[in-house]
Amino acid sequence: MSSIKIPQLLKLKDYITLIGTSLGIIALICACIGTRAVLSLGFFLISIATGIDMIDGYIARKTKTMNEMGKELDSLSDSLTFGITPAVLTYQSFKTETIFDIILIIGAICFTIGAILRLARFNISEVPGYTGVPTPLSALLVIVYFYANYFYAFGKGGITYPFLEFASYLIPFIMIIIAWFNITVYINFGEKDKTIYIIFLIIAPLCPALGLIGILNPNFLISMIVAGFFLSSFIFALVFIMRGFFLYILTKK
Repeated sequence: MSSIKIPQLLKLKDYITLIGTSLGIIALICACIGTRAVLSLGFFLISIATGIDMIDGYIARKTKTMNEMGKELDSLSDSLTFGITPAVLTYQSFKTETIFDIILIIGAICFTIGAILRLARFNISEVPGYTGVPTPLSALLVIVYFYANYFYAFGKGGITYPFLEFASYLIPFIMIIIAWFNITVYINFGEKDKTIYIIFLIIAPLCPALGLIGILNPNFLISMIVAGFFLSSFIFALVFIMRGFFLYILTKK
């Protein structure tokens, strides 16, 4: 197997996966630049990557080209795109330049490790369905949290207006909770749980669409409406995840 040329191992879905990987790398570079506008672009790219992640899975099922190479490639790509990059973007977006940033670093590390461990367990699992929250969904949580704060701050005072202190102090604990969501065995979704796809079909495409509004210098009213949408999406996603927890409890009774 190791002597086979890489192009011979790749299927159509794998090339699509690599497009998502490329977006994750560009988003990571955006995090390194660190300005508010460029960070917004980074989250925008990650939200595009969540859609690509759905597309490559759909193509794999329709073309029946699921293979071990694709499985490993998909996990490696997801660890970067939905684990490492969102953590660095979130740190850069909410850092306070105080000692509290140590807590934020811990939150970012937990978020990343949670995503990687979840992907590793998924690769060796023979149980149908999903144990723990899928990494694209956990990335989507920090995306909508960022944009809720981004548009609120933009409406209050423009691109350089600071985020609410409360939001900055809350985010590391949110990231730690999301890491637990990734690795816990107390949250389960069925193999054909369509609610997961409904969330992505509603929220994921709207993240980049509404993210573009930020580039167009929206007025106060539009900024607040969009901020409200992202905050509502964040709360809705959390409720959905807790639904998975209660489904587990019910099945164990």
